Amino acid sequence: MESTIDLLARAQQGDSAAVSLLMERSVPPLRRWARGRIPQTARNFADTQDIVQEAVVRVLPSLTTFEARHPGALQELLRQAVADHIERLLQRPESDARTPFQKAALNPDTAPSALERAVGRDGLQQYDAALRQLSPADRQAIVARIELQQSYEEVAIALDLPDAEAARAAVTAALARLIEAMA
Repeated sequence: MESTIDLLARAQQGDSAAVSLLMERSVPPLRRWARGRIPQTARNFADTQDIVQEAVVRVLPSLTTFEARHPGALQELLRQAVADHIERLLQRPESDARTPFQKAALNPDTAPSALERAVGRDGLQQYDAALRQLSPADRQAIVARIELQQSYEEVAIALDLPDAEAARAAVTAALARLIEAMA
């Protein structure tokens, strides 16, 4: 299986098949991640799918100049684009034909996301703060495996590692550093 960095290089040279493969590989984990970040009152599969698609479409033109400085940089860029798009949707002004996101912005959802339910509100804040302290590679390993629920094979591809066992070792080491940062 071709690495994300190799596909990105081909996409930057105008290879539309490489762009398609990048999207096939990147979009499903983004959908899973986005579902945990969208307020519960605004959450349904179609909305999540649309949000991710809109965010990815906005990013596509910048791929020609995007410089992947580390494995997982593309997934990080796409994840940030989706997070920014969710934020924009929640901040739209009120209108007569309000979307679920606008309704959610007017009636904030107090129900926790799946991640927040697992670790609690304080735990989520501590997790996010500790995650920001880690190296980009550690951050990507944790996000890919834990938040995006990727298999070790998928993590290996995202991090440009030789195999699933190397990905498992990288995730384990990154989680140890995360725990240390949270202590």
